[in-house]
Amino acid sequence: MQSKRDIILLWLPSPMGDAILTVPALRAIREHFAERRITYFCKPFVRDILTPCQFNDDWITEAKCNPFSIGRMLRDRGYSDAILFKNSFGSGLSVFLAGIPHRIGYSRDGRGIFLTEKLYPVKDAQGGYKPISMVDYYLAIASRLGAKISDRRIELGVLETDKASVQEKLPGIFESASPVVILVPGGAFGPSKCWPSARFAEVADSLISNYGAQVLISVSPEPAELSIARQICAQSSNELINLGEKNLSIGELKAVYSVCELVISNDTGPRHIGIGFGRKVVSLFGPNHPAWTDTQYDKEIQIVGDCECIFCGRKVCNRKRHYCMESITVQRVLEAAEKLLESG
Repeated sequence: MQSKRDIILLWLPSPMGDAILTVPALRAIREHFAERRITYFCKPFVRDILTPCQFNDDWITEAKCNPFSIGRMLRDRGYSDAILFKNSFGSGLSVFLAGIPHRIGYSRDGRGIFLTEKLYPVKDAQGGYKPISMVDYYLAIASRLGAKISDRRIELGVLETDKASVQEKLPGIFESASPVVILVPGGAFGPSKCWPSARFAEVADSLISNYGAQVLISVSPEPAELSIARQICAQSSNELINLGEKNLSIGELKAVYSVCELVISNDTGPRHIGIGFGRKVVSLFGPNHPAWTDTQYDKEIQIVGDCECIFCGRKVCNRKRHYCMESITVQRVLEAAEKLLESG
């Protein structure tokens, strides 16, 4: 950065998983620009996911999506530099209209003309984006800025107020002598990432039978995910805790993840909450390549479906059967869960 002023705007991505995977780059940028003031611009739930955060000085929550309105708002604040982790035409246009002198990000989605410093995503022989970890994708921006990028750790924090409030709502999980296991059967990406609910129920029953586990179902407030959680509870022979019915805030949900023993998850955002708190994780992959979200986390076991149409990238499966996720058996998931639970 060549600017003489010291105010940096960093625009965070919106998907939960992507926001969490920026953490190593956020850390690197904070360490490199220790004397400068850093403001994060993001959706409200992204702020909740990353709070408490030691890598920034201020937050601006995104209330409007109109680039012209955002540009006017940012112009009044006098930022000298904009770092775009968000991939969108609108983010590039917004910081251009704001008159921010230095604007760095990936040249994609037609926004290259708005950037003063560009990075280019790696592409494969067919011209599509090559699967690389989003951790490295964001760290490449930090590296271009001169930051050291050797630390790839994902870390999240939880507020004491959220710990206290969730202890009142779910006292049993903090007092449990048996392992607390969280199942994540949904996925904001689309239904193609979802493992069958009946199999989640089988896994829950087996872990309760063999380990006395306390099993929680973690879903978003979206009707489709709430329906999946209810199906799993109905298909199980045991009493499960449906977190979708507990009206938890993002902060309270993080507090629950921070005390669990194991997370078994589709390839979706909450999987990374488990990683951020150093929990043991079993992740299930079908339509999307694991390389996109790989964190090199040593307490995670990744299980990948086995079929000819694997890694199609579709949000909704267009086959007669959902082969990629159906090829992942209950036995494989239980073997991975048992390996992690018994690893000490």
